Amino acid sequence: MGSFSIWHWLIVLLIVIMVFGTKKLKNLGGDLGGAVKGFKEGMKDGGTAPEDKAAESAQVANAAAAEKTTIDVEAKQKS
Repeated sequence: MGSFSIWHWLIVLLIVIMVFGTKKLKNLGGDLGGAVKGFKEGMKDGGTAPEDKAAESAQVANAAAAEKTTIDVEAKQKS
């Protein structure tokens, strides 16, 4: 009584297809597959070389420090 049979799942699948349509479900499946693929690539890239990340963050910090400038401006009040 607590578990569903195959017929229950087929009826649920039929209702979902009728509500959303096959085109939306196909797009949803493609988006989900792309997200999983991107996640796997990110995990693979993230664990390969921590030295490269340290060098890259140092380059970003140096570039940000070079771009910072201080400008002294005297603010005038409106009368």
